[in-house]
Amino acid sequence: MSSNSEAPSSDEPQLHATEEEVDEELCLLDLEDADSLLEHAQDLVAQHFDEFPEDTVDDDAARYAAEMTKASITDGTRNGHLRIIKHYITFHLRRDLKWDAKCVDEQTPKDITAFITKKCGPTDKGFEGKKYSTAVSTRAALTMWYRSLRPNESTAEWRLDPVTNTWRGLPTRSRDVSQFMVGLEKTKAKSGEVSSSARALSLEDMHRLYDHCLKPSLSLAERRAGTVRYVAYLLAWLMMLRIDEVVSLKFENIDKIPGERKFLQVSLNTRKQSQTGVLHSWRLWANDSDPKICPMRAFILLASLYGPSIKKAGPLFLRISAPGAVMQSQPVTASILSRALSKDLQNLGYGSWALFGTHSFRRGECQYRLKVKRWSAGEVAAWGGWSQVEAVTMYRYFFSPNDNHERMNEYDKN
Repeated sequence: MSSNSEAPSSDEPQLHATEEEVDEELCLLDLEDADSLLEHAQDLVAQHFDEFPEDTVDDDAARYAAEMTKASITDGTRNGHLRIIKHYITFHLRRDLKWDAKCVDEQTPKDITAFITKKCGPTDKGFEGKKYSTAVSTRAALTMWYRSLRPNESTAEWRLDPVTNTWRGLPTRSRDVSQFMVGLEKTKAKSGEVSSSARALSLEDMHRLYDHCLKPSLSLAERRAGTVRYVAYLLAWLMMLRIDEVVSLKFENIDKIPGERKFLQVSLNTRKQSQTGVLHSWRLWANDSDPKICPMRAFILLASLYGPSIKKAGPLFLRISAPGAVMQSQPVTASILSRALSKDLQNLGYGSWALFGTHSFRRGECQYRLKVKRWSAGEVAAWGGWSQVEAVTMYRYFFSPNDNHERMNEYDKN
């Protein structure tokens, strides 16, 4: 069936989610993105170092901020983080000299958002008007600050302990901060500063990654490592997977029917948003019109690389040694693939490379299907194995496409 064969409609088909559910999903996506971006926090902060100049006013607030950060953070490589933290402390002390930089309570998330507003709010309202990426780097630096204050606290939550009546975890992970960051990104997108898909990998991005990972001038070892990376990138994009989901794929998840040359089937036992163990499958068809995103050709490349000596069991994506050998006992991890993506984007000259995280592939393919292929939200949900809430959230995030037709469970036939 053609992906644009039905009459257009502006309605969201067959999917329902409350505003509260969508808001919750957006916050969860924000937190996952924030976690993945922490791996690149130092580089991200360095990009905005000049936006936090040394304070020229020698007052009590500035001196106290300098003493506090120096005493709490001794890592000399974190100068960018220190600069942001000093600005944060100074900002609040100049508003209220009784403000306690070490206090962590229900007000702390509001302190964080107030400072980010000061840096990134609109200039016509008296703020500095910095970009969204400045907000991301500020959040990363303040995450480091609050970790240093309470090193034994959980880094995966923000909650009130009913027994002690104290707040546990990281305030940068609070719902207030997540909702603020989601709203700020939308505001920046509406103002034309960034597109709503700024952190999504587009079809053109995938073509560039293909050319970069597999360019003929690479050494044999580099090309072999590039092959593994690109096949992982492509499957994450086509199947709308998080980075941790794609590296969890095993040889056993791939079903190639003997004699069938048009498609292969990939299965995944558990999606992150639905830990039920329910099997979801994708049927990936050959794409002769765009060989760079053809899954059949990608698997042929991977099979040729592994050869007959590699046991076809266990993790699908294996590390490549410096001389170019396949290391069966050392699978590619989410951290390795995330760092590799950042390096590839840097080498391609992407100035915003540090903003691409665990959701960038699935965001990009979702956008492609909604905006270019003009799939409905129902089709995207069925293809990705997403919950209704997740599908509606992504649908609204990327603006509503015009088509409304029957669900499609197979990748486009050419």
